[in-house]
Amino acid sequence: MPEEYPLSTPTSDERMLAILSHVLAIVPGIGILGPLIIWLIKKDESPFVNESAKESLNFQITIIVGWIIGWLTAVVLIGLFILAAVAIANFVLVIIATIKTSENKIYRYPFNLRLIK
Repeated sequence: MPEEYPLSTPTSDERMLAILSHVLAIVPGIGILGPLIIWLIKKDESPFVNESAKESLNFQITIIVGWIIGWLTAVVLIGLFILAAVAIANFVLVIIATIKTSENKIYRYPFNLRLIK
């Protein structure tokens, strides 16, 4: 899974915000709003937070698309497998991204619609 090192070492506050941009995405009731708010507030202040939050935000958009496809195809039962796969992939990949971000690396999700540039 591709990952990049930032150009400069992020501060502990930047690292914490970058970690939160991934972790908040899997908290029920927050979801996409966590990375969105962090990205909107810090995108011009910290390249590390900008890249991490943007990657997390794009991944959560990808997850929402997966959920929609899963629910639309649930009537033919394949959707149930899609929903399960999306839920597992979301949880596992967010945990991996959180760990890599805590190591000062910018994690790139392996499959991601990069709509926000």
